Amino acid sequence: MAEQSKKGLVTALEMGPVALFFVGYLLLRDRTFVVAGEEYTGFILMTALFVPILVVSMGLIWKITGSLSRMQAMTLILVVVFGGLTVWLNDERFFKMKPTLIYLIFGVILLVGILRGQSYLRMVMEGVVPLDEEGWMILTRRFCAFFFALALLNEIVWRTMSTDAWVNFKTFGLTGAVFVFFIAQSRLFREHGTGEGD
Repeated sequence: MAEQSKKGLVTALEMGPVALFFVGYLLLRDRTFVVAGEEYTGFILMTALFVPILVVSMGLIWKITGSLSRMQAMTLILVVVFGGLTVWLNDERFFKMKPTLIYLIFGVILLVGILRGQSYLRMVMEGVVPLDEEGWMILTRRFCAFFFALALLNEIVWRTMSTDAWVNFKTFGLTGAVFVFFIAQSRLFREHGTGEGD
């Protein structure tokens, strides 16, 4: 498989489950379903479908690339645990907490590295973003703050807004925030880039 085609397929497999969850939720959000005498909302049903779809998606990524990144593996574990709790306890709050925990874990990991004078982010992204040592430390500090900000923002949204608002925030808000964050680093990439990327 050509490298460009492989990257496109991996991106589709990463984004596909989220897109399917969003579309499915829009179709089922006003419906309830009775399973084994228990009543479930459309949100719970889509969560129950999202978990195995993500597992299959990550399995395909692993088959295509030969590995999963630490971020992918951590995300998969938390989705399975909190998605499972959401369905088992019939309580959507667990699934809504998942992004908070993911971002907190990533933020804490980066913070530990910063306190040790190391960029753990570099271990994950060095092949994608060629930077000098100072650039990596600056980017790591910014990512650390960004992850903590996203964790706080997710908590505010799911605790104070409707499920519809949270699903839109999760699907578009968080994705858009990551995109804007990367665009905002363009000056850093110019000033500290080493020009060693593919």
